[in-house]
Formats: sequence, C-alpha cells, structure tokens
Amino acid sequence: MTCGAAASLSITFRALVSSRDDVILATAPFFPEYRVFAEGAGASFDAVPPDTENFGVNLDALEKKLTDRAAAVIINSPNNPTGAIIPRKTLEGLARLLERKSAEYGHAIYIVSDEPYREITYGKEVPYIPAIYRDTVICYSYSKSLSLPGERIGYIALPDGITDCDRLYYAICGAGRSLGYVCAPALMQKAVARCAGAVSDISPYRRNRDLLYSALTAFGYECVKPDGAFYLFIKAPGGDSAAFGEKAKARNLLVVPGDDFGCPGYLRISYCVPYEVVKRSLPVFGELI
Repeated sequence: MTCGAAASLSITFRALVSSRDDVILATAPFFPEYRVFAEGAGASFDAVPPDTENFGVNLDALEKKLTDRAAAVIINSPNNPTGAIIPRKTLEGLARLLERKSAEYGHAIYIVSDEPYREITYGKEVPYIPAIYRDTVICYSYSKSLSLPGERIGYIALPDGITDCDRLYYAICGAGRSLGYVCAPALMQKAVARCAGAVSDISPYRRNRDLLYSALTAFGYECVKPDGAFYLFIKAPGGDSAAFGEKAKARNLLVVPGDDFGCPGYLRISYCVPYEVVKRSLPVFGELI
C-alpha cells in the first residue's frame, strides 16, 4: 500500500533505476509529472511522439527510442489527458516489441502501468496488462474509483513471474523508506479494505462527456471521443494552445494547454464538474472557435 499513485510511481521508478544513464519512456500525451518522478529517481525521461489519429501507442516511434538504457515504458490507460483506452491488439504488439528488445539487450524492460482511471470507463474493455506482458508493475490509486482525491491511498502490485521479482520487491520496499513513504495512512488502508470492489457512480461523467463531445464537435472542434477517465483532449483552433487558453480564461473558462502533456497544439478539458457547469461553458466554446 502506498500514499497514492504519485508515491507508487516515485517508488517504482526509484526501484527500477540503477544508473543516471537509465531512461524512463512515456508515450505522448502523458501526465506531466511522469517527467518529475523519473528525473527525481535519477533517470532520464524521454517522450515518444503521439499517434494523434487515435492517441494509442505509436509502436514504430517507440521502437526508435528504445536503447539498451531503457528501464521502463509508462502506460496510462484510460489515459490522462485523452481518455483513450489502449486496445488489446496494440498492447500485444507492445509486448512483442519489449520482449524482443529485452532479449536483445539482456535485461528486462518493464511496463509501468499507471491505473488510477481503470474503473472509469464507458463500456470499453480495459485489458489487464500483466496477462499480456509479464514484466509489468501496476501503480494504482483509489482516488478516482472511490472519489477520494487527496486522501493519498493506493498500491504497487507485482504479478507472479515478473523478472527479478525478489530483487524488485525489496528495492520497492527500500525506495519507499528512502522517499519517506514508510506506511500509507492506516485509517485509509482500513477504509479501502472495506470498499474493495466498490466503484463510485460514473453516470454523471458519461452524461457530461456526451454533452460536451457532441456540442464541441458540432461547433467544429476536433477531438477523439474518450472511452474512459473524465477528460476531453481537443485540437486548439489555430494551433496555438496557449493563446486559446488565455482567451478562454478571459471568459472564465479554464483549459490546460497540451504542451506539458507532450502534445503542443492541443488542450485538455476536464468534465468532472456539475452538469450545469458544462452547459454554461458551451456558449463560450462556441464563441471561441
């Protein structure tokens, strides 16, 4: 058990990294703090260019980035900021690529699966990655599935048969102590144990998604319909996400430019707000395009 997903990722990267030459890779678009966590562990961070057609994993671009210093590839599905779910076929292709490169380089290249949005889906399957690729470390947070943001409770899971399981387990335990995450809050450990298997009602997210997506695409915005999480990732009209963000802010509409997500020219919109807030935003979006 850990103090949330941030602790899980920080600990995992610290456990996997053995040299400042090691590299942690993420496929864009990605959660910006991955870079901070990787560099804090002493590794280099490298972003793989996005597949902007559907925001899946660009396997050809990833292969070009993989070297013998690659320690891990971060996967986030459903994704923040796009809401995209990586299909099983793509994950199988990723597994074959990493198996081949691990054999070529003589060491395991792990998948770090960041899964805070695993239960927030709108009918599409979220494949269980360890069943596809053995060398997967799961980093999980209860903040989204149980609507507990800020309570800092999650876990790290190592599947049976993962390469160097004992060494990795003890490295994770040691990394947790060295980073100050000695024990997740005892009260929250007891609380989530009693809530195991429960999921918050996500129907308001679906309702907001459907309204926002249908309205924005009718206005002429370009985006991929999210299959999970609670974000919409739109192409900035005119291509300048920062300029669009400033115009939106002047109208009391807050969006996040895609630059830090590794996708300049795009914008993240969060719809985990009351339905009436989404409705009030629509005229502003209409004026801005």
